[in-house]
Amino acid sequence: MNTIYSSESEDNLHIVFAIVTKQDFESLVALRIAAMRESLESVGRFDPVRARERLKNGFKVECARHILADGVHAGFFVVKPSDQTLLLEHLYIHPDYQGRGIGAIVMRSIIAQAKTLGLPITLKALKESRSNSFYRHHGFVETERDEWDISYQRPSEAE
Repeated sequence: MNTIYSSESEDNLHIVFAIVTKQDFESLVALRIAAMRESLESVGRFDPVRARERLKNGFKVECARHILADGVHAGFFVVKPSDQTLLLEHLYIHPDYQGRGIGAIVMRSIIAQAKTLGLPITLKALKESRSNSFYRHHGFVETERDEWDISYQRPSEAE
């Protein structure tokens, strides 16, 4: 895998972001399912087929990055830029690696990218997910709610 970014986590894990290829799709689906399973089961919406289709719809390999922790595939994220926003479409950390500062490293990187571009960051999170407090902690404010999700935006910061 081609490294694009490298950092150390709070507990001294070596974190690397690497390029995703089309051949990686099934491993990303498996990771998404593992990361979302608990939240989706809690609201009665766990469905592996639906999880796969949701990732497949609109997936752009060039916008995706693997997250490796000491060489282990610990997660991935997808950020889609446009003229008006950076859309954080997916951010999943495998349950074995959650709570270890990896998501914060990813978020700092995305915030830096948004700052360079002078764009806000937008995303959606499942209402019952623990990720909501993570996003609020990183400066995201709620903009909308629907039956299942909360939409967030983090305002742009000029560099």
